[in-house]
Amino acid sequence: MYEKNCTFAVSLTEFMQEIRNIAIIAHVDHGKTTLVDRMIYQAQLTRRAENLDELILDSNDLERERGITILSKNVSVPYKGYKINIIDTPGHADFGGEVERVLNMADGVLLLVDAFEGTMPQTRFVLQKAIEMKKKPIVVINKVDKQNCRPDEVNEEVFDLMFSLDASEEQLDFKTVYGSAKQGWMSLDWRKPTGDITPLLDTIIEEIPAPEYNEGTPQMLISSLEYSPYVGRIAVGRITRGTLQAGMPVSLCKRYDIVEKQKIKELMVFEGLEKKKVESVSCGDICAVVGIDGFEIGDTIADFENPEALPPISVDEPTMSMTFTINDSPFFGQDGKFVTSRHIKERLERELEKNLALRVKPGVNADSFVVYGRGVLHLSILIETMRREGFELQVGQPRVLDKTINGRRCEPIECLTIDVPEEFVGRAIEMSTRRKAALIHMETRGDRTHLEFEIPSRGLMGLRSNLLTATQGEAVVAHRFKDYEPYKGDIEKRTNGSLVANETGLAVGYAMDKLQDRGRFFIEPGENVYAGQVVGEHIRDFDLNINVCKTKKLSNVRAAGTDEKVMLPPAIKFTLEEALEYIQEDELVEVTPKSMRMRKIILDENLRKKAQR
Repeated sequence: MYEKNCTFAVSLTEFMQEIRNIAIIAHVDHGKTTLVDRMIYQAQLTRRAENLDELILDSNDLERERGITILSKNVSVPYKGYKINIIDTPGHADFGGEVERVLNMADGVLLLVDAFEGTMPQTRFVLQKAIEMKKKPIVVINKVDKQNCRPDEVNEEVFDLMFSLDASEEQLDFKTVYGSAKQGWMSLDWRKPTGDITPLLDTIIEEIPAPEYNEGTPQMLISSLEYSPYVGRIAVGRITRGTLQAGMPVSLCKRYDIVEKQKIKELMVFEGLEKKKVESVSCGDICAVVGIDGFEIGDTIADFENPEALPPISVDEPTMSMTFTINDSPFFGQDGKFVTSRHIKERLERELEKNLALRVKPGVNADSFVVYGRGVLHLSILIETMRREGFELQVGQPRVLDKTINGRRCEPIECLTIDVPEEFVGRAIEMSTRRKAALIHMETRGDRTHLEFEIPSRGLMGLRSNLLTATQGEAVVAHRFKDYEPYKGDIEKRTNGSLVANETGLAVGYAMDKLQDRGRFFIEPGENVYAGQVVGEHIRDFDLNINVCKTKKLSNVRAAGTDEKVMLPPAIKFTLEEALEYIQEDELVEVTPKSMRMRKIILDENLRKKAQR
């Protein structure tokens, strides 16, 4: 019997050597998803054209439109008898909750860096998480086909960054692979391009350790979830001990020492882009479990008789809050299917199950909720997703969360980097320092200048759009959370007031033409507006009520020169993030499936004046 058990353990250990679990981490737009797509293509799991214009993994509409990864995804690639489980992670710090939970499933990381841009703030953010979790890195310097690329310098930058993050000697002894994911080649020497990405796959097998086999009762930390309309919620995670079998009874260990007895209905493993049903999954592999009810990310699936919970996933605290409320404007219910506070509450509760960095608390009244997140992008993605699902809602101005530390008021500070052409450096420094930013580093990279600042999170609101305008769209702006530091004092806010409609109706070109000298418009002639809607930006620092619905009085007398042609400049159109950063404290953004408007919280002009008094 003993011999049989030994043989079983050895064969399992041999089996374990054939798995490699890796997470791909990088800054936004350095080519993570393109590289994973190329691995899938190389493994002949998909047939398609050589150019990777359409990304397989960024399948979400929002991801494709914005060119960023929002949700982590799992695929596996078979290579030389090995199964490489690949986890594609988001690169933006606002999705840090996603990064932290998926790194739990990996034994090593591919750190992808742009050969021209080098290490960026989010590179540091995700790498710091990986180093703290003792993950073995492989550095991939991508986009070496770019003009002015500097692969050797970037490799040195990565080493310096790892050293500054207190990486161990083993982590500092990393292998570097160079190449172009878009052109489909990787090499150990960037001056010698190859025909495919085989050198990278070989390096993964050599450098990334195989998962350790731990005998004993089963344990699996739920690190992610998927949803199927047929079987409901599916728990995804890596088995850290023992073996799970289809049909076996298990314990679900939740927070606060709550244990629930449940049964596994089906087990699936990732094979290429698909999931394949299996009877059992051993320690070290990543699998999907069907049949577990009421779980949350961070719960443990453990032994039925002797459950032992794993430490839950820790996530950085939110740094920003926003009020979500029902749409109570005169145009409510015209576009959306879900308009009540019950609908919004249920949707936010569903989001909490998978979005670790999110918090929700009741608002000042029954129809409002205070939603806490990691940044404007994090919360705006949630709003945009809800809007596309048919929700109507209104959101207030984002507020940065302060903390009291040792009796002092402290606020979140961010590390901000701006890359601009040389002629715009002065303007970028001036705009940033006006928002309490401190310049800590400046260097020239080719024909661009790299600036690093420390800035309060409050100062970032609206800065990106202003910088893009001031630098003719040339500025590359990125930031990451640093720490809480003493409050830096008041920051100048938007200096212009709002143009507010004082009548409900159809905007008329004649009326707007007469009001052009008052400011810039956010609406076009022919749009429906309501009293209290913000229709433009005033040239002065106070709000002005205007009538954009006024029509020309017609008479039977015609005189020369009375019918002059109306010439209006194009209306200013905001993205959702820009609108959230633009509004003032007494304003809301109304979001519906078909439109987005800015409005005053108090629509009635007289009541607004009364409240101001």
